[in-house]
Amino acid sequence: MSKTLAVIVIAISTMACSRSDKTASGPDETPGVGTIVRLDPAFDALVPRGARIEKLAGGFQFTEGPLWRPLEKKLWFSDVMGNVVRQWSAGGGASVVLENAGSDHPYGPPGSFIGPNGEIADKDGTVLICQHGNRRVVRVTKDLQITTLVDRFEGKRFNSPNDLVYKYDGSLYFTDPPYGLIKGDEDPSKELPYNGVFRLANGNLQLIIKDLTRPNGIAFSPDQKVLYIANSDEKQKLWMRYDVADNGGVSNGRVFFDVTGEKEDGLPDGMKLDSQGNLYCTGPGGIWVFSKDGKHLGTIKPPEIPANCNWGDDGKSLYMTARTGLYRIKLAATGERTLYQ
Repeated sequence: MSKTLAVIVIAISTMACSRSDKTASGPDETPGVGTIVRLDPAFDALVPRGARIEKLAGGFQFTEGPLWRPLEKKLWFSDVMGNVVRQWSAGGGASVVLENAGSDHPYGPPGSFIGPNGEIADKDGTVLICQHGNRRVVRVTKDLQITTLVDRFEGKRFNSPNDLVYKYDGSLYFTDPPYGLIKGDEDPSKELPYNGVFRLANGNLQLIIKDLTRPNGIAFSPDQKVLYIANSDEKQKLWMRYDVADNGGVSNGRVFFDVTGEKEDGLPDGMKLDSQGNLYCTGPGGIWVFSKDGKHLGTIKPPEIPANCNWGDDGKSLYMTARTGLYRIKLAATGERTLYQ
């Protein structure tokens, strides 16, 4: 369940508040909602001192999978517990785009994660969506017709595809934790003996990672030579980094950053990169901003724990799906473009 973050108010001397001060300054009061914690001077070049977190909409159940639709100037996002895909626009607010968007036959107790999750732009204005309840990745056309892209590996059903990303060569990578299964790893309907990361290329599906307990968020570095995976396990809260070979395979997996010891609510989940390779990773307490070298620069903390984020508007707005609400912050950084955006 969500825990509302208290706004931290700190008395700071005039000298500490000076914009010319290049030292880390801790929590940053903004005229919006939530807080911004500055830990390194390099953070100011990405999240300017005047940046503020805006709440755009609320009243949902568990938001995820934000996807900016540039031609329509609308944001699509998932409500995993609500089993719908919604859209938001500056002039129109939030409305439902797809009903039963993650499961054709809703089941399980209230609060089950049966709905849609990660979304990504596909060719010709279509959208790919990870469906938890239906345990598949689907393609949604402009007229909202849904067809299955992939739902099995070696004849066995996926657990519950969660998040996905395209490589520039057109191959699709996605994670498959068990969150959509009512009993998780112990669910009798679980068919795969692992929680994997998969690659779909030219109609061929391959398992590329199978030793993570809860693979979740996924993203490429701008040069596509590094694949990042979030592991959203309470006992192993961390982000992994893998080298990407020319043939699309991955190797040399190692920990990029470990937050297992953090006590704030939230787990490593969705993530995005900017054009310079800095990472914006949802995690304990908010969105952790890292340099590509793994230095924690600061944290963007909306008043609810974010599960995912994505770039929108002119490419410098970061939209955040956070439990029951949708939030946005306008940055100085420019988001890394994906294949079909």
